[in-house]
Amino acid sequence: MFKFLKVLIRLKFSNVEEITSKELAQLLLDSGKPRPLVLDARSQTEYAVSHIETATHIDYITPDLAVLSTVPKDNPIVVYCAVGYRSAKLAQQLNEAGMKCIYNLSGGIFQWANEGRLIFRDEQPTQVVHPYNAIWGKLLKSSYHAQEE
Repeated sequence: MFKFLKVLIRLKFSNVEEITSKELAQLLLDSGKPRPLVLDARSQTEYAVSHIETATHIDYITPDLAVLSTVPKDNPIVVYCAVGYRSAKLAQQLNEAGMKCIYNLSGGIFQWANEGRLIFRDEQPTQVVHPYNAIWGKLLKSSYHAQEE
């Protein structure tokens, strides 16, 4: 199902470039390249459970683009959500607003976590991710599901 979903996202948002979790992990470690701005386009509740370490939360429905005013136009920006749909939609909006070097994280934080990459809560590593809902949560390994709070 994950593969099918990725194809649908690519078809709907064909003008949005993607970056894989492996590519993002390498980019975050490469001190010789500009550090990407990582934007988490999930709800504040999802973000509070866990996120990629350097991520900044942004509302994907009504994004505050002023947050990006200090970012150089050629600085890479990577947007992610649970599986990639909301972030692709936001990446498209950023492209239309004139931002350059916008990437959608393919597979979102679910794929990031499923691959065993580090996720954080309150600046501390954690092992859980908000599963979004019962349907989409099936794409996240059950060992990473956050319990209802």
